[in-house]
Formats: sequence, structure tokens, C-alpha cells
Amino acid sequence: MPSSPSLPPLPPHEAAPPLQQVDTHSSTATTAAGLSYIDLEAQSGKRSLDRRQSVSSVVTQKDYVGDILPEWERSLRRQETLQRLRTVYSRQTEKLGELDAPADASEFKDIDKELITWDGPEDPENPRNFPSAKKWRITFIISLYTFVSPFASSIAAPAAQAYAAEFGITNPTIASLTVSVFLIGFALGPLFMAPLSELFGRVIVMQVTAVLFLVFNIACAVANSTAQMIVFRLLAGLAGSAPLALGGGILSDIWAPVDLVRAMALFALGPLLGPICAPVIAGFVVQSVDWRWVFWVLVIVGGVAMVIGMIVFREETYPGACSLFLLAQRSAARGNKTNKCVNVVVILNRKAARLRRETGNENLHTVFEITEDIKTSFRIAITRPVKMLVMNPVLLMLGLFMAFVYGFLYLMFVTFPVLFQGQYGQSIGIAGLNYLGPGVGFMVGLAIFTPLLQKTYLRLTAANDGVAKPEYRLPTLLIGGVLITSGLFWYGWSAEKKLHWIMPLIGTAIFGAGMIPVFSAVQTYLIDMSPRYAASAISAATLFRSLFGFAFPLFGKQMYDRLGYGWGNSLMGFIALPLGILFPLFIYRYGEQLRISAEKRMEESDAKVRARASKRETGSSLP
Repeated sequence: MPSSPSLPPLPPHEAAPPLQQVDTHSSTATTAAGLSYIDLEAQSGKRSLDRRQSVSSVVTQKDYVGDILPEWERSLRRQETLQRLRTVYSRQTEKLGELDAPADASEFKDIDKELITWDGPEDPENPRNFPSAKKWRITFIISLYTFVSPFASSIAAPAAQAYAAEFGITNPTIASLTVSVFLIGFALGPLFMAPLSELFGRVIVMQVTAVLFLVFNIACAVANSTAQMIVFRLLAGLAGSAPLALGGGILSDIWAPVDLVRAMALFALGPLLGPICAPVIAGFVVQSVDWRWVFWVLVIVGGVAMVIGMIVFREETYPGACSLFLLAQRSAARGNKTNKCVNVVVILNRKAARLRRETGNENLHTVFEITEDIKTSFRIAITRPVKMLVMNPVLLMLGLFMAFVYGFLYLMFVTFPVLFQGQYGQSIGIAGLNYLGPGVGFMVGLAIFTPLLQKTYLRLTAANDGVAKPEYRLPTLLIGGVLITSGLFWYGWSAEKKLHWIMPLIGTAIFGAGMIPVFSAVQTYLIDMSPRYAASAISAATLFRSLFGFAFPLFGKQMYDRLGYGWGNSLMGFIALPLGILFPLFIYRYGEQLRISAEKRMEESDAKVRARASKRETGSSLP
């Protein structure tokens, strides 16, 4: 919480003039020294707040005739109003959750006359009021970005054997590392991308990372050693994680919930199709030209996406971000020596800055400037996903199964060339077509399980007298567990017995179909179980699964060399059984109690961090 500026003491012989009485709207009003106000403490906790309702009956309202008050008292009144506004806004945010928190605090406008908000629900500056054509252009470019990043994650798999021979790589683990290290970037990037977008806005983060993504892929194309390839692949993964971390948030910035489903459907195609299309193309490129052209193809695709993005995606969509330049201007104007960065609203701040210039009133502000210190928010945002993995057993169990499935998918990507080129004698290009096996499964699963998930959820909710629970997302997860296990056994033993090449692909298609209910059920459960921490829960699951996606390919070849495809995949299938069947059953029965207690622990943990930060700031503001 930003510290209040120091106020001058009351002059010893100057009496404050009498204050003008004002009307109040609450039975808890108190009169003291001619000042009418509403006692915040008397009403705290006695009524829930409706975000569409004025909260003037909750916030202390001290109307005064500013012209007859000395400067020190006007400053004191202003700071008291801001403090109470800050308190009520924070309480409402905690009650509604981080996804439904007040957008611009317009419900507080009648309390704080210097608060800058949207000019009504039809304000053209509000991203939700962008023209439909502009919204779809932004949706398209974000979906294109989320196709290119996963496309890059698997495109190196068919080329790995070629550049391993050129670099003298004989250890299969190192060869696999050059492919899967990209996913370490996917794991670590979201921890920083979301907080950075809250500081600087969505547009600048997306555009800068798009340029860096292009640069690091060019570096991969001209790499001359194993170390260079590993480092540049890692950096490319970090830059490429931005669309996955921010894409869903950007779409929710511009689309109302009722219209978001269609946009999210387009957005979801990229992560599914990208990892499948890339090896198919790369296989023929390696066979026909050279392995370096695999990365040049990626550079061309990424460059086209970057240029389109620079043209189409230029207007900020995220309401909350820190404008360091404007903040510095305001701090200098106010003589603020604390040099603390606060949460400034990017779009509203433009409006506030214009009004401050036009009116000369440096006290005009948005609610985000007075609610929380950005340093504290940044610290909590970075550490919360890891804390949730440790403190929330439900997230740990579901995240573990999703991470296992994701890890085996990338194990398949790395070992496909060995199986189909070595055992089945296919050329590099034809072997790349086998990546379409799980891709077909993805599309079939998407067509079947997406509507089934929603129908099951609505049916169980209706049976519970219309009361929805996150656990109602889990029945389809059981189907996914069965398909994942079945696909692993089918794929492994058909490859072990050297059956026709179509048989292993049928197994991978079954596995791919099972991935859809796993990912859909787990991610919707994580959002439903705690709206306040939904973004953090998704980031935690992304971190977990990306680490598995990195680690699994490192032992794939050694596992199959030691156990064979039959018993190697059987081992994976036996692990999938408890993860995909026993864990969901346990969570369906006991998940409600576990997630409620875990959320309380997270609230206590975050409260302690904020309390320590507030104590430090209070101490620093004392003379």
C-alpha cells in the first residue's frame, strides 16, 4: 500500500473553521464537531457489496467546502478518503476474486470526486467496446502467436539426429535436451510474463517477446555447437512463453464472458495443432534440404506472425499496468520522495493524465494507484504458483496427472524418429507424417469431449438443486484416464511386436483423444475451484507440466533400450492408472474440503506478505 505523504502540523493559534453539514444515508452516521460521516467500522462485515451498487453507505464520506479549508486540512481529508476507499476496494476485490474484481471502481465515483473511471458502459476507450472487427483481428493474431510458440517446441525433433551428427553429440540424453530444453522456457516464462504485463501492459510485452523469439530462433539456425543450440533454444522458449501466458488474459480483456467461448475455441487450436504440424514439415525439410532450414522455416513463420502483430496488435487491452514515465511525472509534481511504483491503469491513465494537464489538478487518480504497492503484487504473483503447488494437494494431484500426460507426449515426439525410421525403415519425411497420429486423436477428442464436459457439468449441477461445484468437472477426467492408459498399452505392445505401422499410430491417436478431457477438465476445475487464484493455479499447472515435458524426453530412448516399447509403455500405463483414475475419484469425494482449507492457507500467506510490506512502508514514512 503506498504510503501517505507527510502532512504539516496544525498551526498552534489557527482554529479550523466550522464545517458545512451534509446529509447521510445510513443509520450508523455519527456527528462530531459539526462533521457528518458514516462509521466504516460500524458497518464493516455487515453487508456484502454489490459491484453494480454504490458503496457510499460503506465508505466514510466527508464532504466539505474545500475553498474555506486550509491546505493542510484539505490534504488530510483527501488522505482519509483515499484510505477508506483503499480499504473497501481491497475487501471487495477479495470477496469477488481476482477475475471479477471491480474493473474501474466506477461504483466509488460518488465517494471520491477525483476518481477517474470509464465514461459509462459505452466508453469507446474501454477494450470491451472495441468494434467487433478489431476484436477478431486481435483474436486472430493472438491465436497465431499461440500456434507459432508450440510449433517451435517440437520442430527440432526430426532435425535432432542431423545436427547431433554435425556437432558430434553421441549421448542420446544431450540430443534430447536440445529439443526439450525449450520447455524449460515455457515453464519459467509465465512466472514473469504475467507480472511484467501488469507493469508495462500486454502490447509491449507481446511485441518485445515476439522480436526476441525471432532473434533467438535465428541464433539456433546459425548455431555451431551443442552449447549454443541449448542456450538459444532455452531463450527462445522463454520468449515464446508470452502468448501462452498472456493470450487468455488478452481475450478476456476485449470479450465479454458471453462472447468469449468462440474466441477461446480459436485460441485453443494453436497449442494443439502447433506441435503436430511442425514435425511433419520439419521431416521433409531435413530430408530435402538441410537441418538448418528447419529453423529458417521457423524464422519465416515467426517473422510473418511478428509483422502482422506489429500492425494489428498496437492498442493496449489490459486495464492494469504500471506506467513508469507517468508515475515519475506525478511523483515529481507531488514531491513524493518515496519513489515507490504503484499500480497505474494504462488506458485510464492516459485519460487521467490528459485531465490533469487540462485542469491542473494533480490529485486526479485511478483506483489502482492507491490500492497496492506493485512491488508487493509482483512478489506475490511470482511466488504464488509455487506456493500453491506446495500448499494445495488438489492442485498437486491434478497437476501431476496433466504433467505426466504432457511429458509423455514430448517423449513420443523425441522417440518417433527412432521407432519409425529405425524399426519400420521409413524415410525422414514419411516418418514425420506419423506425428499426425496424436493430432487426429486431438481433433476427435475435441469434437467429442468438449460438449460432453459441459453437458455433464450442467446435469450434475441441476441434480444438486442448481448449485455448481468444481468437482462436477471431473467425471470426464476419468474417461481421459482410461483412454490415456489404453493408448499407452496399445502403442507400446504394437510397436514391440512390430505390427503394421498403423497399429502404433492408432495407439497414439487413442492417447491424443484422452488428452482433451484431461486438459479441459483439469484447467476448468482449477479456474472454478478458486476464482481468486485462478490465474496463479493455471500458472502453477503450466510450470509443473512444462518441467515434465522437459524431463521425459531425456530418459525416453534409454527406457526403450532397456525395457523395450512393450514394457516401457506398460510402465507408463501402470503409473497412469492411479494418476488418472484413483486421484480423480479421491478428489471427487474429498476435493471440496481440501480446496477450501488450501484457499484459507493461501489467504493467510498473502495477508502476511502484505502486512509485512505495509509495516515497512509505514515505518519508512515516519520522520
